[in-house]
Amino acid sequence: MLFSILGVDVQSYGLSKALAALVAAWLLGRAFETLGLKKDSAHALVLWATVWGFVGAKIYFLLERLPDVTAHDLGGMGFTWYGGLVGGLGAALVVIRRHHLPVGPVAGAAAVPLTVAYGIGRLGCLVSGDGTYGRPTDLPWGMRFPSGVVATDVPVHPTPVYEALAAALIAVALWRIASRLSPLAVFGVYLVLSGLSRFLVEFLRVNDAVVLSLTQPQLWAIASVVVGVLLVLRAGRVTSDQTQGVRESPGLRVTSARV
Repeated sequence: MLFSILGVDVQSYGLSKALAALVAAWLLGRAFETLGLKKDSAHALVLWATVWGFVGAKIYFLLERLPDVTAHDLGGMGFTWYGGLVGGLGAALVVIRRHHLPVGPVAGAAAVPLTVAYGIGRLGCLVSGDGTYGRPTDLPWGMRFPSGVVATDVPVHPTPVYEALAAALIAVALWRIASRLSPLAVFGVYLVLSGLSRFLVEFLRVNDAVVLSLTQPQLWAIASVVVGVLLVLRAGRVTSDQTQGVRESPGLRVTSARV
């Protein structure tokens, strides 16, 4: 707990997720304005993707716990990232359809905000000590979490820090390639890089192996990389005609990029 307001405890975990959503909404709103799309649509997309992302993350976590689900598991802790990704993606597609948004440009615009939000969320995991840290280590930057939600007095790999740093590097890389690749290809690169990051960090985490000595998150990470590669191959680079062409639709001015 960070502090209390009128008897309500404010937890670092929840605060970090709220901050991540606000930053993502701000970044996506700016990107939408550049595309000639309504900023309100960006905010609606982030809001509903966040809400249903949490729902998906909790459902996935509970399914992992079966048949040993307890009342404690229904509380404010215990969420699984890939369940959140599925739930958030489903909600995003609904918003895209209802607001008549172009899928490719929106996917490309969402890549950096998604990455930044993930990094902020991981720092929240670090501060709360929610157990997403890694194996014991004697490296000088090993950290203890004696007061964490999942406490440990043994120095462990601060894997949330590793993931947050990786997210920062990925965000910079995505920003730099955005003008050279089509929007859908940018999203594909996001899937590849974020998948590789999670795959590698899992070697330091304490999740159990499920298939071929790989953990469940690593299997999801492989799927993310495969889908990302396919999107990059499918979408490719932005041509000069695409960067100059503009498609007009009622109330929208959208760059004509391949989707």
